[in-house]
Amino acid sequence: MPDELWQLLQNPQSSAHGARHLGDALVRSGLLTVEQLSEALATQAQQRSLGIQRQLGQQLVESGLLTEAQLRHVIAGWLGNRVLDPSLYLFDQEALALVPRSFAEREAVLPLLLQDDILVLAMADPLDKRLLDELRFMTQRRIVAVLAAPGTLMPSVARAYEPQFGAGELPRSKEVSRASSRDLVNDLQAGAEVGREPEADVVSESDNTLVRLINSLIAEAIAQKASDIHIETQPAPRKVRIRFRIDGELRRYLEVESRFRYALVARIKIMAGMDISEHRKPQDGKIDFARFGGSKTELRVVTVPTHSGLEDVVLRLLAGSKPMPLDSIGLSADNLAELRRLALKPYGLVLVCGPTGSGKTTTLHSLISDINTENRKIWTAEDPIEITQEGLRQVQMNPRIGWTFANAMRTFLRADPDVIMIGEMRDEETARIAIEASLTGHLVLSTLHTNSAPESIARLLEIGLDPFNFSDSLLAILAQRLVRRLCQQCVEIRPAAAEEIEALAHQYLDGHSPHEPREVAALIERWRRDHGRPDAFGVRRLHSFVRHGCEACEQRGYKGRLGIYELMLNDEQIRHHIRHRAPAGEIRESALGAGMRTLRQDGIEKVVAGLTDLAEVIAATNM
Repeated sequence: MPDELWQLLQNPQSSAHGARHLGDALVRSGLLTVEQLSEALATQAQQRSLGIQRQLGQQLVESGLLTEAQLRHVIAGWLGNRVLDPSLYLFDQEALALVPRSFAEREAVLPLLLQDDILVLAMADPLDKRLLDELRFMTQRRIVAVLAAPGTLMPSVARAYEPQFGAGELPRSKEVSRASSRDLVNDLQAGAEVGREPEADVVSESDNTLVRLINSLIAEAIAQKASDIHIETQPAPRKVRIRFRIDGELRRYLEVESRFRYALVARIKIMAGMDISEHRKPQDGKIDFARFGGSKTELRVVTVPTHSGLEDVVLRLLAGSKPMPLDSIGLSADNLAELRRLALKPYGLVLVCGPTGSGKTTTLHSLISDINTENRKIWTAEDPIEITQEGLRQVQMNPRIGWTFANAMRTFLRADPDVIMIGEMRDEETARIAIEASLTGHLVLSTLHTNSAPESIARLLEIGLDPFNFSDSLLAILAQRLVRRLCQQCVEIRPAAAEEIEALAHQYLDGHSPHEPREVAALIERWRRDHGRPDAFGVRRLHSFVRHGCEACEQRGYKGRLGIYELMLNDEQIRHHIRHRAPAGEIRESALGAGMRTLRQDGIEKVVAGLTDLAEVIAATNM
């Protein structure tokens, strides 16, 4: 059918071609009404008068009137480019010979037809001048570029270069049976094997069995309390690997035949509202799982281009759950009492720091839940909103339209707040406004990506904060990590040997100061009093807790996670250090002298209490 394709390319272009401007092209294509275009142009003019410059297409996509794919197709037609589905045409072997497979996969191009000295190619972006110049040089042909229809390009590239297809040969159709989760994978693969299709054959992203498989995959990740789903595609014949992150650890869940790799990614992109024709750039999106028949769960989706024209997908589960009670997240009695005291202050700054995934947002919401009463107005600026609470006024950030943490802070200060929570202090402007707010009668809570409480002070001073204002506004900094809990159904409890306990005590005191035998003895005695269990004679003894493994914890010995914490309270000595820009080491020594318990010390306390083990604590606190 090369002649048919060539004739099609000679036909008049789409109704959008020849339009005076993009708005006219959108109206001609039927995607916008004249009234909608007039409203959009009026909005654009109003924003321009305020100094906000946004292109019409970007504005229409952000307002939800168009998708990116629809906009791309109209622009292509308007500029004279045709949109084709390459899977509908036979593969021209002479054209394919001009472009190596590795290049076609990497750059997302597919040679469709060679006519004299003209090479017709399907592309993800027919306006990519650099790529067009490279193709002209490589093929020594004149290039006619057409836009591939969404979701058709990469599967067609895979089929076109498969050696089993001779010239003019198309793959046989596929019959896919129907079932549920791991069985759905078997059905997909069995359906392919019955027809003995070549490895590159691809199931459609709209196939009912595939749709059910992805829904089941997400539902099972929610049921297993996974925080992330990782979908890792690889070149044929290697399988697609799917892993769940549960309790901070990646666990293999499923493997799917490589022929389904494009459809898996395309289906998730459709659910997340992404551009399925774009394979070369990373994309971000969100899935509201309730829209697809699942539970009320939001998933944050990111796609990452890898080699050979493939993409990986990571889905982060944001359950929209309720906050945990403050006394159940693992705070020691002293730290819990101090945080509750600080949360009742009318003004000041409380920071929670730690790496991504260390539970900072959970801690902040637990703290806010403790003070979320009828007589307080609490505003939160978050990106994304992971936990919802009745009584809070929660705001989702959208940097694409200029709705940033700094702008949200300015707005909140005009909305009569008592408490403000900022999801993250990402820059000097946000931090400066937060400090000003905390000095003018507001309690401000926020997070930082730093390793320890003393380091947080040094980081904020480095980005340009005024040390005097900062020293006056700061109430406390809480550093935290997450460690896995020992499974209480299979943990082995036995009396601890004296050498074990003494080694733990030395490990505990090493982070504090040079220790003498009486310090070690005093510490062990306190542990015996706080965590000891009475023996047959009523004497309190310390025990060791050894993990094993059972069905409840999938033979891992751990089930669930808890926090370990380091709470540094601001006092006169710390204020003095802040005003004189002292290094983090000096601040740490003063905080330890004032009674701060380090992350490792708090973790060892939980080891003695039988909540976790030393290996987990050391892994979490090696900085």
